[in-house]
This record gives sequence, C-alpha cells and structure tokens, in this order.
Amino acid sequence: MDTTNRHEELIYERPQALADIYTHYCPGCTHGTAHRLVAEVIDELGIREDTILVASVGCSVFAYNYFEIDACEAAHGRAPAMATGVKRVHPDKIVFTYQGDGDLASIGMAEIIHAAARGEKITTIFINNAVYGMTGGQMAPTSLPGQVTTSSPFGRDLRLCGAPIRVAELLANLDGTVYAVRRSLHDARHVIQAKKAIRTAFEAQINGLGFSIVELLSSCPTNWGMTPSESLDWIRESMIPTYPLGDYKVAPELAQKRK
Repeated sequence: MDTTNRHEELIYERPQALADIYTHYCPGCTHGTAHRLVAEVIDELGIREDTILVASVGCSVFAYNYFEIDACEAAHGRAPAMATGVKRVHPDKIVFTYQGDGDLASIGMAEIIHAAARGEKITTIFINNAVYGMTGGQMAPTSLPGQVTTSSPFGRDLRLCGAPIRVAELLANLDGTVYAVRRSLHDARHVIQAKKAIRTAFEAQINGLGFSIVELLSSCPTNWGMTPSESLDWIRESMIPTYPLGDYKVAPELAQKRK
C-alpha cells in the first residue's frame, strides 16, 4: 500500500499545561478528567504563563504536580484565603483554587463564603464526590441522604447530620459571585459541557468581573465500593437528583458573551 501522499490529522494530544507524569488517583476517579479540562482551557485561552494554582488538601493535594503552571499549596480549607492574597499581590495573574468537598464545604466553608461575598476575582474548581476521599471515605457535607460511608455505616441520617450542602446554589446567592454552575463528569456529553463552564469561569476572571465557581460531580469508585462503570451510573442515578445540574448564577456580561 502506497502511503507516500497520505496525511494524518492529529485529533488528540496532551495539553501543554498538563504534566506528562503518572497519576496517583485511583482507577476510575474523574479527578484526572477535571485536570485535563482545566489544562485544555488554560492552553486555549493562552494564559499558561500567567496562571497560578492554589491546591487544596484532600485527594487533590498533589494537584500542583499535574499542571505545568505556577502553583502553591494551602492549608486544609484555606485555598480561597490564600488565593485572595495571591490575586491581590498579583492582580494581573489568573488565580484559581482546585478543591474537594471535604476541603471546601467543611473545614473551608468560611473561606469560600467570604471570598465569594467579597467578590474576589478568583476562580474555584470544586470537585464533589460526596465523601472524604483521601482519608477513607467518611461522610462529607455533600454525602447523600441515606448514603453509607465509613463513618455512617447505617446511612446518612438527616435527623442527626442535616441535609447535604448544595454549594453552587449557596454561593450563587452572594452578591460577589458572578458565575456559579454545576456540571458532571459521568459521560462524554457532560464532560464537554463541563469544559465550557470552566472556560466561562476563567473568562469571568480575565474580564475582572468577580468570583466564579464550577462545581463538578465526580466519581470515587474506591470509597463508594463500586467499579468505575458503576460509579458513573451512580452519579447519574443518585447524585444528580440531589445535585441538579445547571446555571445558578451567570452575570449579564457572561450571559451575553455565551449567546
């Protein structure tokens, strides 16, 4: 077969902003998917040399290893406070936090609320997998009603523990928030939608509009006691009814840009 004049089109490659190293995440975990989406957006916006990541404590504690950008590590829950300081010292930089639900919605709840209330010009990528992933799968503020975890072996009892905290809706009520949405990573269509939301969140910061957050429903097969395939089904069948996907706040400037 003569291949002399054959041309091949490259349709998939590693983003420059994504490091070429092995991951520490469990098989089937969608943290890696979220990382790739963030890296693709950074490359497409041409902001790699001007972006600073503030990593959280949790499964994503080593997030700085996976991005070819400047990064720093915050104490547990304090990423929004640290990002605030970084952004105020370097207002020309694009600063974002990458946080899980235990880090953001529990020990760091005060930090994220006040950063949003002040309208800090930072972006947050919030991974919601309904458990404390790194420490063994304990019940988190985002665990579902009746969900069995290592610290709620009989299921989450709403009478004792209260209801799950819906972060996107909560932060959307604050005046300083300009963009608050929830997306999911359980199938290709929703991954594409998640990337568009991440891009819009960064664009909000580039345009100096205020605080932006993208909540991503993510899988945790190991702590859920499921196969990777089953965990994606569980997001669709169990998590989305509790955490409806959608736009909870979109500033007029961003809404016009998306039309």
